[in-house]
Amino acid sequence: MPTHSIVSIIDDDESVRVATSSLVRSLGWDVRLYASAEDFLQSAYMGDITCIISDVQMPGMSGIEMHRQLLARGVTLPIIFISAFASDSVRQQAAASGALCVLSKPIDATEVSGWLDDLKAGGAPVSRGMTS
Repeated sequence: MPTHSIVSIIDDDESVRVATSSLVRSLGWDVRLYASAEDFLQSAYMGDITCIISDVQMPGMSGIEMHRQLLARGVTLPIIFISAFASDSVRQQAAASGALCVLSKPIDATEVSGWLDDLKAGGAPVSRGMTS
């Protein structure tokens, strides 16, 4: 795990990025913000990230497609998906790609804290299922 715990937050909605960033920072994490999956994939900073929190539905590339591209590159970062429209199909796709979970917007601070605490502790995240 990196010396500093860094979470990349990817969401096309600036207000969601800022609110999620404030929450994650309040939990003791450093944060990097991206407005799109494409911006994140072009980033030079993927090597020092501990976790990704990404919207599922964004203009251009979806969060799930971004995750598939990361996996194809051999990048296996833990990912928490967030969605205002978390259907069973989205949850199944996320689970199939190895995502930690899909959280419904607005996200619950306690749920996010639990997942990030598990990661910070260095252990395998406790299975909490794919629903929130």
